[in-house]
Amino acid sequence: MPETNAESLASPVATRAPAREIVVIGGGPAAHRLVSALGAGDTAGALRVTVLSEESHTPYDRVALSTRLMGGADLTLPAEVWQNEHTVLRRNERATAIDRTNHTVTTVSGERLPYDELVLATGSRAPVPEISGSECARVYRTIDDVDALLAETESLASTFGRPARVVVAGGGLLGLEAAGGLQRLGAEVSLVHSGSWLMSAQLDEGAGQALGRIMRAQGLALHLGTRPRDIRNHDGVVTGVRLSNGQVIDADIVVFAIGIAARDELAREAGLEIGERGGVVVGSDCRSSDEHIWAIGEVACIQGRCIGLVAPANTMAEVVADRLRGGTAEFTNIDDATKLKLSGVDVASFGDALGTAEGALEIVFADPARGLYQKLVVTDDAKTLLGGIFVGDATPYASLRPMVGRELGAEPAAFLSAAGAEAPAKLELPDDALVCSCNTVTAGTIRAAVNGVDGAPGCTDLGELKACTRAGTQCGSCVPLVKRLLEAELTRSGIAVSHALCEHFALSRQELFESIRVLELTSFEEIVERFGTGRGCDVCKPAVASILASQNSGYILDAGRGTLQDTNDRAMANMQKDGTYSVVPRIPGGEITPQKLAVIAQVATDYGLYTKITGGQRIDMFGARLEQLPEIWKVLVEAGFESGQAYGKALRNVKSCVGSTWCRFGVQDSVSMAIQLELRYRGLRAPHKFKFGVSGCARECAEARGKDVGVIATETGWNMYVGGNGGFQPSHGQLLASDLDDETLIRFIDRYMMYYIRTADRLQRTARWMEDLDGGLDHVYDVVVNDSLGLAEELEAAMALHIDGYEDEWAATLADPERLRRFRSFVNAPSTPDPSIVRVPEREQSRPATTDEREHTSVLLAGPRIPVRQAQG
Repeated sequence: MPETNAESLASPVATRAPAREIVVIGGGPAAHRLVSALGAGDTAGALRVTVLSEESHTPYDRVALSTRLMGGADLTLPAEVWQNEHTVLRRNERATAIDRTNHTVTTVSGERLPYDELVLATGSRAPVPEISGSECARVYRTIDDVDALLAETESLASTFGRPARVVVAGGGLLGLEAAGGLQRLGAEVSLVHSGSWLMSAQLDEGAGQALGRIMRAQGLALHLGTRPRDIRNHDGVVTGVRLSNGQVIDADIVVFAIGIAARDELAREAGLEIGERGGVVVGSDCRSSDEHIWAIGEVACIQGRCIGLVAPANTMAEVVADRLRGGTAEFTNIDDATKLKLSGVDVASFGDALGTAEGALEIVFADPARGLYQKLVVTDDAKTLLGGIFVGDATPYASLRPMVGRELGAEPAAFLSAAGAEAPAKLELPDDALVCSCNTVTAGTIRAAVNGVDGAPGCTDLGELKACTRAGTQCGSCVPLVKRLLEAELTRSGIAVSHALCEHFALSRQELFESIRVLELTSFEEIVERFGTGRGCDVCKPAVASILASQNSGYILDAGRGTLQDTNDRAMANMQKDGTYSVVPRIPGGEITPQKLAVIAQVATDYGLYTKITGGQRIDMFGARLEQLPEIWKVLVEAGFESGQAYGKALRNVKSCVGSTWCRFGVQDSVSMAIQLELRYRGLRAPHKFKFGVSGCARECAEARGKDVGVIATETGWNMYVGGNGGFQPSHGQLLASDLDDETLIRFIDRYMMYYIRTADRLQRTARWMEDLDGGLDHVYDVVVNDSLGLAEELEAAMALHIDGYEDEWAATLADPERLRRFRSFVNAPSTPDPSIVRVPEREQSRPATTDEREHTSVLLAGPRIPVRQAQG
């Protein structure tokens, strides 16, 4: 990709010059949305867009910064927008001046770029008040800020041998996210807020007080109605903070998250009109006082104020994109709805949440003991919704936010789920109701996409619908509503919303699971006869095999079940791209003796296997042929190894740190717990593979929150997180229960895993399963912790049946000559390797040859191999 005095992301140089030069200053989410919108509507290449970004990162999702704090998440926004010949992203390239007369922008490198139209997307900065010691303060605004906080927090904990003490100034959205994220890292956090309650700009006093009680209960120290007066330090090393009320708080780090200040320096110097409180003044067309200069996002002062939310920024970007193409789009209203999930606590605010409209009525439900507060604001006739606030349970938010300004069609109290009411089943959204505010997607747009436009086929599944409309692809809070609209539209069109497993089974996986369990069926033939048709397919066969394996403790390849399995399960090993297999012995908790290490080394040496340490704390051996698997496993089983179950939809591993046994920060024995969990759930078949993690302290070295079940130690027990997944749609685990003893933790995991196995869809990971459940995490909590369905005893008994019946599959195979017969590549399989499979050295190991290496290697199938050249490793 070309470079122009800076690190750049660009596609090949255009073959013809576009008609107009568009320069965008700023490389944040607003700029990304603008470029995406311009590219979508500029198929003829009439515009050439150059984006100047002072950051080294490609544009990323600032809304999700807290996830970066917890695990180094990749927040990069889709890169496809830069992959065309008319768009250039120039990183590390700050604009220093705008020449409005000559229509040029000067960069920090001295280059002058011409423009026909200039878009300011410079965003905002995190202000720090001018108090004594302010040079020692930190802010929470960018990836670099977050990464620096993470490193400093860990460094201080290591230096002092205790958690870092952090003071966060600011009790709004960013302040709460910063405080919650640092607290989850193990820091002792105090939050200072000038308001009398948290989120005082979005919440009324009742909601703010409810949120404060929840935060205090989670260990966050709150100092309200005051603000920092000076930061005490010794030669730049922070020691504490003095507040305006005279109180002094011990501190190692001070973070300011007290709002935003528009980055309008360039605009000021260029003589553009600036708002009273900062920001580039723009009209409804997002045009500044210069007809060729536009402003979007947090730098724009629109309707008298700058807005620090993603939805209005995206709308502005879409307006400018339309205007630059000759359209007439306008920014009409500000959607300042906010929703966040902080430490498992739902908080949402939308519309006229504070009830400022004349004659507004407030319908409130509050339960301080449960930490719940829900309020709807309606007109004086109690019919039209004006706004609302939810703390502790924001379930109604997604459905109600699009109804602002419309009649509810039922008593407002019917929508307060915390009060135990059930909202009316038929809440029909008008076509112009905004469903996804982040991407400005209406209910009508979604319905049109489902039904198809101009004869084109409609989007009939959720993933396809999200891709073609963008709904639910940013913050994700509207996904449940999008799904309901999809299913309602399919039903209205006479299309059955099918949950069938496949063409051979009309039942869903959950329905089939329960039917097999209740009738105690044990063979595929019986199941097809009772519930299906035909002979099955590669969808239903493995699914039924998994169901049978999770309900029966028998050998998975016996009783005709072998033909149902996929290749990996039949071979009890993972097939690799060259047709050989990998061998992965179980190493519970990552704990292994030198003697067992020596056995693995000897096996790899004897069979010429490539070895690699996996991310799951195991040693993977690659390159084994099918007929070698029994020989290899005989050695490993005799040495005390079991199969690592890397081939089945089952437990992969339980990752752990060294815990309190060795680590000076560890507060629980994470290794022992990890071993106990791995030995308990080994071989457990499920709808999809699953992984566990156990961390011995809040520093989270085992990355437990990225696992299906994550266990993190506290001074008083274990915190249990659920629904963490990697893969194509990474998800962080959500806190299910806190400070559990060993027995309770294991009991809850038993219930959670067995409920997942019974109710999830085919090949559905735990995160997606929980998203699809009505009630999501709250429902799972009620089932697992409160036994709301009365299934606890039954789920625990089902898990006990698995544990009691467990037998290592390779040990069982080696003990039965008939089972060993499966592991012949063909009836008269030779004991010598196929000479046509060329292998080459790689860092003193062996691996399959690449295509290029095979092309340069001559193999005589009837005789010895004659190498034409020396293959390079």
